[in-house]
Amino acid sequence: MIEIIPSINSPDFEGIVEKVKKVEPYVQWCHLDVTDGIFSKHLTWHNPADLPLLQTSLKVEVHLMVENPEKHIGQWLISPIKRVIVHLEATKDIDFIIQKYHEAGTEVGLSIGPDTFWGKLKPWLKKIDLIHVLAVNPGPSGQKMAEDTYEKLKHLREVCPNCRIEIDGGVNIENIGQLARAGANLFVVGAAIFNNPSPEKALTELIGQIS
Repeated sequence: MIEIIPSINSPDFEGIVEKVKKVEPYVQWCHLDVTDGIFSKHLTWHNPADLPLLQTSLKVEVHLMVENPEKHIGQWLISPIKRVIVHLEATKDIDFIIQKYHEAGTEVGLSIGPDTFWGKLKPWLKKIDLIHVLAVNPGPSGQKMAEDTYEKLKHLREVCPNCRIEIDGGVNIENIGQLARAGANLFVVGAAIFNNPSPEKALTELIGQIS
């Protein structure tokens, strides 16, 4: 399944609401970037108590770029979150996180950053719902993608032919086709959508490169 998921990166909740409304008519999912100023020095909105105020038909995945996400599991078991993505580099007990979110009926994605060897994901490939490849350093939208991203995707697709592999960071109309051929089937896109005066047109053009 090929799908584009708009990335919502905002310093405040008002910005999240605004961006969600811009893409809501055209997609099924959105991706909320959450940083704590520790794992990533770039600080974004990170208050789950706001989420019940997010009136949306979209399914929400939350990308937790935070230290020790196992300490905050309960905070993110809230509507409209359907999937939580945590970083291998920031987590001390991945199995505990997988167990607790699955018990609550929430999908779990496991992410690696641009400097992490793809093979470190192997022990959990059959336990998680999503592989998340972050191709830029955790932080602001609009960064350039790491050069070894394509090879990383190819290796992951070879070892897990049926996995959902999500690529995040630097995805745009020029590289999305190559990323799909390398093995990604979910594409988190921020700047390439929201820097376009027409998010609908941007999404249509992106889909056109991979359909």
